[in-house]
Amino acid sequence: MNSDAVTKGVKSATHRALFNALGFTQEELERPLVGIVSSQNDIVPGHMNLDKIVEAVKTGVSMAGGTPIVFPAIAVCDGLAMGHQGMKYSLVTRDLIADSTEAMAMAHAFDALVMVPNCDKNVPGLLMAAARLNIPCIFVSGGPMLAGTVDGCKVSFSSISEAVGAYNAGKIDDDKLLEFENKTCPTCGSCSGMYTANSMNCLTEVLGMGLPGNGTIPAVYSQRIRLAKHAGMQIMELIRKNIRPRDIMTESAFRNALTMDMALGCSTNSMLHLPAIAHEAGIELNVDIANAISDKTPNLCHLAPAGPHHMEDLNEAGGVYAVMKEISKLGLLDLDNITCTGKTVGENIANSINKNPEVIRPVENPYSTTGGIAVLRGNLAPDSCVVKRSAVAPEMLRHSGPARVFDCEEDALAAINGGKIVPGDVVVIRYEGPKGGPGMREMLNPTSAIVGRGLGSTVALITDGRFSGATRGAAIGHVSPEAAVGGPIALVEEGDTISIDIMANTIQLEISDEEMAKRKAAWKPRQPKITTGYLARYAALVTSGNRGAILEAK
Repeated sequence: MNSDAVTKGVKSATHRALFNALGFTQEELERPLVGIVSSQNDIVPGHMNLDKIVEAVKTGVSMAGGTPIVFPAIAVCDGLAMGHQGMKYSLVTRDLIADSTEAMAMAHAFDALVMVPNCDKNVPGLLMAAARLNIPCIFVSGGPMLAGTVDGCKVSFSSISEAVGAYNAGKIDDDKLLEFENKTCPTCGSCSGMYTANSMNCLTEVLGMGLPGNGTIPAVYSQRIRLAKHAGMQIMELIRKNIRPRDIMTESAFRNALTMDMALGCSTNSMLHLPAIAHEAGIELNVDIANAISDKTPNLCHLAPAGPHHMEDLNEAGGVYAVMKEISKLGLLDLDNITCTGKTVGENIANSINKNPEVIRPVENPYSTTGGIAVLRGNLAPDSCVVKRSAVAPEMLRHSGPARVFDCEEDALAAINGGKIVPGDVVVIRYEGPKGGPGMREMLNPTSAIVGRGLGSTVALITDGRFSGATRGAAIGHVSPEAAVGGPIALVEEGDTISIDIMANTIQLEISDEEMAKRKAAWKPRQPKITTGYLARYAALVTSGNRGAILEAK
């Protein structure tokens, strides 16, 4: 179906009457109708500038012969939702965004869509919608925030989170905490490290759904406005050539994305989102392949929270394409995939240059010879769990210690801030998974408290919930099966020994099979925490973290 259904022929006289009421001219209705999905709102720092991006897209569409029509998508700020019940509503919006975009696009017979997201769930939610609808689509995000500066050093959102932990430990005073508070987030845009929003915007470039610079050009640069105009123009080219999302987001494109995920050191949330997007494209992306890809993909970037660099540094160093060019030297990318530029991956990156080998390490001198993310398995996580290996202290790549067990984030945070967690401990936070939460909350506050108290190199944390991209340390999430469905994490008892070997991709609860079976037989499901509203419906339909927390009708 295309816009002819609402603009052409006698049958569409009623539709045209309504377009007349909107002020559209006959000339505009003779052009392709291009929906512009705007995630703009006044509560998300990464989205407050999207009105300017949308206006630029509209200009580009009009310049290239299309009729731009804007409609909205919701957006939750993960930072503002963090640490309270609001975080239960973060991941779940990914499906609301996809579903509502599908509804608007189908109901109004758009010929194509320009997606204008920026932060954590909007990028994957709109990529899911693009794959589902399979009409020409292109992405242009709002861009990353500039880093702040404290004591002559660049800082980002993870810095203020860890500063709270340092303050609670008595390591900094009120004035220093206030300085971090005032200087950490100095501009609009998605927070300035390689957190989830920037990870997904960079991977949108890799997948081929965004123009070069989409992931890295800072929000406050006028270059971002020019990029938006070019995206508006390019969607008309995609219409003319009939290049659709499923032509671009192929199985090999997702393999490219996983490869670049490892090279860039992206957020562990990418391991939730990529399988969900692939699922909408009719591709089953099993996280099991991640380790095989990681084993041969060097980690070339250490952006915050893993290292001192930020998105503005990656942009100046040549951006995502420069990292792709480095990785292509090893023959690890499929260069023949078509992209939204109308060219192949190989053509796109042919002239890219690594302008700063400190920010983008050459493949001959990587941070590590293996990728930034690892998938672990063992009797504690038979279906897998995930860790951002590039952000783990070397001494914590192998760790064994006593379990300190908590059935919610709040109890764990109280214990950490109360000084009850000591070096060597393994903090277990359970019943926070997709069903058990419900909503699979991020655990940035507990991990930041651990790091802020100086325990980042001695304490591990595992959860069936997930982590912010701002998390660093031995933070292992997405434990599957989750506690709410009787996964082994529900059977851990206080003081049990847990052994973690990130280099060997293993995680083990050190009890006998007989003891595990005994505990399993005694386990009883808990009553749902929430029984009404959207979260109750979500909990009834959501699958486990290792499947991308996709929704599936039972």
